Amino acid sequence: MRLRFLWISLCLLMVISSIHAAGREKYNFNSGWKLKVGDIAQAESVSYSDTEWKSVTLPHAFNEDEAFKLNIKDLTDTIVWYRKHFRLPADAKGRKVFIEFEGARQGIDLYVNGHLVGQHENGVMAFGFDLTALVKPGKENVIAARIDNNWDYAEKATGVKYQWSNRNFNANYGGLPKNVWLHVTDKLYQTLPLYSNLQTTGVYIYAEDIQVRARKARIHAESEVKNETKKSQTVGYLVELFDRDGKLVKAFRGAEKRINPGEKIVLSAESEVEGLHFWSWGYGYLYTVKTALCIEGKKTDEVITRTGFRKTRFADGKVWLNDRVIQLKGFAQRTSNEWPAVGMSVPAWLSDYSNGLMVKANANLVRWMHVTPWKQDVESCDRVGLIQAMPAGDAEKDCKGRQWEQRKLVMRDAIIYNRNNPSILFYECGNESISREHMLEMKKIRDEFDYHGGRAIGSREMLDIRDAEYGGEMLYINKSAHHPMWAMEYCRDEGLRKYWDNYSYPYHKDGEGNSAYHSAATGKTKKQADASVYNRNQDSFTIENVIRWFDYWRERPGTGKRVSSGGAKIIFSDTNTHFRGVENYRRSGDTDPMRIPKDSYFAHQVMWDGWVDTENPRLHIVGHWNYEPGVVKPVYVVSNTDSVALFLNGKPMGQAQCDYHFLFTFDKIAFTPGVLEAVGYNDGKEAARMQLRTAGKPAKLKLAAIQHPKGWKADGSDLVLLQVEVVDAEGNRCPLANDLIHFTVEGPAEWRGGIAQGPDNYILSEKLPVECGVNRALLRSSVTAGKVVVRAEAEGLASASLELVSSPVEVQNGLSTYIPGDDLEGSLDRGETPLSPSYIDRAVDVAVLSAEAGINTEEACKSFDDNELSEWKNDGKASTAWIKYHLERVARVDEICMKLTGWRMRSYPLEIYAGDELIWSGETEKSLGYVHLKVKPIPASEITIRLKGSSKEDDAFGQIVEVAAPVANELDLFKAKDGDKTNHELRIVEVEFKENLNR
Repeated sequence: MRLRFLWISLCLLMVISSIHAAGREKYNFNSGWKLKVGDIAQAESVSYSDTEWKSVTLPHAFNEDEAFKLNIKDLTDTIVWYRKHFRLPADAKGRKVFIEFEGARQGIDLYVNGHLVGQHENGVMAFGFDLTALVKPGKENVIAARIDNNWDYAEKATGVKYQWSNRNFNANYGGLPKNVWLHVTDKLYQTLPLYSNLQTTGVYIYAEDIQVRARKARIHAESEVKNETKKSQTVGYLVELFDRDGKLVKAFRGAEKRINPGEKIVLSAESEVEGLHFWSWGYGYLYTVKTALCIEGKKTDEVITRTGFRKTRFADGKVWLNDRVIQLKGFAQRTSNEWPAVGMSVPAWLSDYSNGLMVKANANLVRWMHVTPWKQDVESCDRVGLIQAMPAGDAEKDCKGRQWEQRKLVMRDAIIYNRNNPSILFYECGNESISREHMLEMKKIRDEFDYHGGRAIGSREMLDIRDAEYGGEMLYINKSAHHPMWAMEYCRDEGLRKYWDNYSYPYHKDGEGNSAYHSAATGKTKKQADASVYNRNQDSFTIENVIRWFDYWRERPGTGKRVSSGGAKIIFSDTNTHFRGVENYRRSGDTDPMRIPKDSYFAHQVMWDGWVDTENPRLHIVGHWNYEPGVVKPVYVVSNTDSVALFLNGKPMGQAQCDYHFLFTFDKIAFTPGVLEAVGYNDGKEAARMQLRTAGKPAKLKLAAIQHPKGWKADGSDLVLLQVEVVDAEGNRCPLANDLIHFTVEGPAEWRGGIAQGPDNYILSEKLPVECGVNRALLRSSVTAGKVVVRAEAEGLASASLELVSSPVEVQNGLSTYIPGDDLEGSLDRGETPLSPSYIDRAVDVAVLSAEAGINTEEACKSFDDNELSEWKNDGKASTAWIKYHLERVARVDEICMKLTGWRMRSYPLEIYAGDELIWSGETEKSLGYVHLKVKPIPASEITIRLKGSSKEDDAFGQIVEVAAPVANELDLFKAKDGDKTNHELRIVEVEFKENLNR
């Protein structure tokens, strides 16, 4: 026992003192590539001359110049070759060499030293190859990749096209737009989490028995280990856990195991750990876990995993994070997450900047759309504290046969690759409902590879399939008392950042634009259509976003038994994908493509500041305060306070009208130069304040740089985000300036530019107008370090210049040990999960015991069964258009919440009785889900709902269109055959009877 203790102590001491991963090297393999478009004969050959090819640093899409210049469907798809010359250290001889691609678009054939290694075709997921037999350590090697990004690429073995290679939503940035890594290991090693080709699962870290208040949990580590030596060996397993400051928190070991030649086994260890910091929303606390193999007291292989720990629960229609209920508030973002003229291929720090902006908008969720995000974005969300919903690969419908098998394989690979990333809370199996059988198949994959990860698996919709662990529709409001329901996409309106309002330059009246739009559902252009909601100005775009979020806020936890778990607004940043407005890209974002916020960004920042209920008072004045004399306009303030007062140069501007809880409108405010100030009050006391100040005449330009926190890297791929503003003499931004700026660059850098309304969207142009006084541009480093000077000039304005310096990145023989992202810290801005409740109960439901009806009484229970795909309805006759509910007790019901069939099209004239007394009479409003009726509260145990006339038909949301194709038997009636034929129909999907606690 004493010898055993000494051996353990020796191993632990060795672990603690180790700094670098023993027996294993990970190289950045992004530098020194050559690129050539076209299908080139013999390009895989070692002797082929690539000296005339374009030199690039990965990640780099061959068609990056087209990003935001072309309509998504026009992005170039062709065959392209990438080549690279490299030399491994001589001591790599006799060791294993693996290459890891974070992804390629679409199909790739990989060659090393003229020999075909293999292929990968799904165009989404990471994959790897074993290069050991083909590389020559100490000598020059040539790697070549032939990549075909044909939109209609089909799997070679089956001839079946991948469902997600779609011209509407999956921007085709072709070639190698993601990172590439090279791994060198001993022949007894922990495998990589790359199942395709390698058939390996890597390391799995998870926590169980999490006690949030006590700050402790049982940490588990598992490593798949493979023995490619020629002898059996006994292997020990050591685990060390380091905090974000590099301090050892705990070291522990698992049982030794014997592993035979050619065998794969799993080694594991576990230990209770105290003093933990749990990953949370806006609190990207990450630990470094080192798992090491130990043979005869010597560490032989060490893998470093950066991860975090958190506790989740999905039940009762709600989501818990670290024992606190959280309503999901965020964005459905295109997985490409792209930028002008570079596509998706940005450095890790810029991913943090973009994803971090979501968190600063008080979003807690990003739902990536259709395909798995690349590892860089996954890890970025870990750092910034942003919950992720991770899809695999899909389109707008379920599928069958080989396409379904392809989806399952991508989900398997994605789970294995990303299961150590704490920000992923949801696995999404489809952007449309899938069958129960398919849901069970996906759950089986999750349970096999990530049973302990604390993640819910579901799909869009899934309203009546309880095997799904979450669901929710697009556009509509769903509620549940079982698995959580949150809106997968809402508010599809579009608005260009350039358009303030119709009172100031460029005087864009809300809705001016095209009279047609393209349907993603049918693939056809709808002509002579009202497309005004896709061409909004910023005033109305912001207001629409307030209205749409109110629908989900009103159904938040605390409002009854059945609740909404929130929603994801489509999209965060304007995107080079399917559009319906005038421009050739989607402008539904809270920011423009350069991540300059629109007013809706700040509106969400106000409305979303809390886990469920508002926790921090905020307000935002929509727009600017620079108008022509004589302008009289409404002023809109978005606030989460009880009331708002508006002052112009200190003078009160009267009473506001409050709508949708958050929107305060001060009508007919006459413009006077000076200071416009809004003050928010809670309980009569000032809680928040904001002002807009009239800017003077444009006087000069102002340049600033946003870059990596530790400086600009001269690696050929790092970017600087330049911001240019037109300001007055005092430095205030001039909100109406749209001057054309001329940029010049001196030094080792490449101009990638920005975007603006105009020819080719000004992509790559060194002349770029500001819009609303500001714009941004990207500048890419070269592989040569040095000073770079950027100058900006505009007619009639004082010029500006900015000096930048890029620092060298060491690359030897095509290999670098600099791993972008490893030097980025997690953001802790929001602090740890509060221990207090996130909401106050505001209403209780009075349960229904039974119901009787004018007809179809046996189906009356379907109107209170917590299933939004079932309903009670009468036969269209006035005499049968009633239903009586028997409550569980005598109650003073003061609110009735209903989802009525045809909610967006029908207005039902109703009379409602408590016992024999009329408590409400009128016509229900049309909605995107539920209507709330404030009724006279009198004691009663029976409530009768009766139709008093014919319902009225007229779609109140005609410009809000579904992407999915129309189908029969839809309860919203928008897509249903004969949905406009009503007679005296009374149809109820769900009804809830409520007693408000604070009336």
